[in-house]
Order: sequence, then structure tokens, then C-alpha cells
Amino acid sequence: MKIIPLILITIISIAALAAEQPEAETIIRRVDENITPETRIATSSMVVHGRRGSRTIRSRSWIRGTDQAFTEYLAPPREAGTKMLKLGDELWIYSPDTDRTIQISGHMLREPVMGSDLSYEDHMEDPQLSGRYTPELEGEKEVMDRDCWVLYLTAKVDNLSYPYIRIWVDKERYLPLREEWYGSGESLLKTLEVNEVIQIQGRWFPKRMLIKDVLKDGDGTELVIEEIEFDADIPDHIFSRAALRD
Repeated sequence: MKIIPLILITIISIAALAAEQPEAETIIRRVDENITPETRIATSSMVVHGRRGSRTIRSRSWIRGTDQAFTEYLAPPREAGTKMLKLGDELWIYSPDTDRTIQISGHMLREPVMGSDLSYEDHMEDPQLSGRYTPELEGEKEVMDRDCWVLYLTAKVDNLSYPYIRIWVDKERYLPLREEWYGSGESLLKTLEVNEVIQIQGRWFPKRMLIKDVLKDGDGTELVIEEIEFDADIPDHIFSRAALRD
């Protein structure tokens, strides 16, 4: 007679745990809501740790939604004045040295941005995950002393740079603290580790992160957010080819 109550207690406990555990799709939607505001303006540094030393590139970016982004490089002097514009699936670069604007397309998209571990293709990726990937909850793990869900994402649309992604999502902040990006053969291509986070305007956002192309030498590329503002008004003219030459 004691066996039945024990079974019931076990069933009730499992059901309670299941009720507390959100579905993978819910987690991904919450991540998207947190990291993709309507607009943002940010000043950041990109520290490229190469085989022959490190160099720092500063830039300021204006971003609206997932299809419009404008970046102006501020330093060092060699890179200052270079501008990059994303409009939908088109990417344009203006070089002050040649006073020319060129479109980056085809195999050029796979080239590294200023020698970093990020490619132009990475800049073209839609940051929202829920529309492009089907998530599966793999388990739980601690990252940066934070309890995280581990999710494995499989592309549900064609021609993504990374058909598979594994992410570790902070349970409280709904912010990925680690990511692994995989190619078509599920071979690891790049990793991302968040080393510092900030809370701005009610959102948790990565302040310092390290991206490593596992196929390249060097110690990766560190991205540091110096200033950031969410939901700011951005004039329409910023997202135009004319702005590249202003």
C-alpha cells in the first residue's frame, strides 16, 4: 500500500519540475526580446588578438531592427572614416583612401572584417534566433557562476552561415553567455564567450565578449561595448548609401 503513494509523489514531483521548466521555443523568444530592441546606438572597441600582437579598432554603430545597420570606424587613423552599411541582404563599404563605395557580396562575405575573427557574413546574420532556428533543450549547466539552459539550435531556413548553434542561456537574464557555431557537417567553426554583462534600460546585454574562429591562429577577437543606448530615435538618412560619403 505504501508503494502507490511513493509513485504518486514521484509523478507529482516530475510534473512540478516540468511545469517550472519553460519550453525551448519560449526561452529563444525571451532571448530575442532581450537582445534585439527596436533601435540601438553603440560605441565599441574590437581588439584583434593576432599572431603578431593585438590591435584595437573603435567604431560607432546605429542599428534599426534586423535589416538596417550603419557603422563608422573611428580609430586607429588607418581605419578612421571607413563606413559600412547593411540594408536587408546588401552590404556596402566606403573607403576614404580610395573614395569609393563597393558592395560586399559572394565569396567576399566570408572575408574577415579588418583581420578579426568576425566575417562580413557574420555582420549580415539576423540576430533574432526564433525565426531561423528550431531549438532543443539539451540540459542545464553553470557558466560564469550563473545557472544556464543549454539549447541546440537547428536551422529551419536554407543558406545560413551556421546551420547549427549551441547556446548557454542565463536562466534569470535570458542572455546567452556562451555560444558555439557549427558548419553544415556539424563541425565547430567559432565560439563566443561573454566575460562581462551590463543592465541598461531594463535589458541585460553583453559588455565584453570574446569570439574565436577555431580555424584561425591567434587568441580571438574581443568586443567591448563602451556606450550603448536602446530605443533611440535614428534619422532615416543614416541608413542610406548617401550617408557613406557624408
